[in-house]
Amino acid sequence: MFLYLLQGLGYGGAAAAQPGPFQAYLLSQTLKNGLRRTLVAALAPLMSDGPIVLLVLLVLTQMPDWFVAALRFGGGFFLLFLAYKAYRSAREMMGTAVADLPAPKKQSIREAALMNMLSPNAYIFWSTIAGPIFLEGWRQAPSHGLAFMLGFYGALIGGFMSFVVLFGILGQASPRLNRVLGFVSAVALFGFGLYQIWLGAQRFFG
Repeated sequence: MFLYLLQGLGYGGAAAAQPGPFQAYLLSQTLKNGLRRTLVAALAPLMSDGPIVLLVLLVLTQMPDWFVAALRFGGGFFLLFLAYKAYRSAREMMGTAVADLPAPKKQSIREAALMNMLSPNAYIFWSTIAGPIFLEGWRQAPSHGLAFMLGFYGALIGGFMSFVVLFGILGQASPRLNRVLGFVSAVALFGFGLYQIWLGAQRFFG
């Protein structure tokens, strides 16, 4: 059981540390809504991964190309939408005091979960890496499979929350740095969105 817990911790920590669109989204939300309101968005994988894991483990062994391409297109355009929102929020910071900004909407976790479900990365990861490990452990003993899940999501969510806390502190330290980080998050989301659309187009037309 301890071996599966270690594997979960390793894969979860690696996933949290790897730069990606979800981290860029967390950065933009931290700068816009503040540390406390964004911490809940770090829990989004707990909402979005359930259907993904069930779909992969119960239905899919190898995902068809059209399914992955469709996810990439949908996720890419959604990331472009989030990039626009992050850019608009960063521009508002330039001419408005933080206290005068409109109250943030309580939708971070819903947006984050939707973005996660539209990304093919979770489907690929669970069908090729995490799914086989979980099933192998579960067949040996249910506690082994649960240990892998506990380690994975403990490290993943813990890593995301640490990311939010770090940039929440950095953003509060300097208003100028806050604006710069806001534009950085917008550019990152825009780049990830274009990359997802390009990959989807390659699968459809390549």
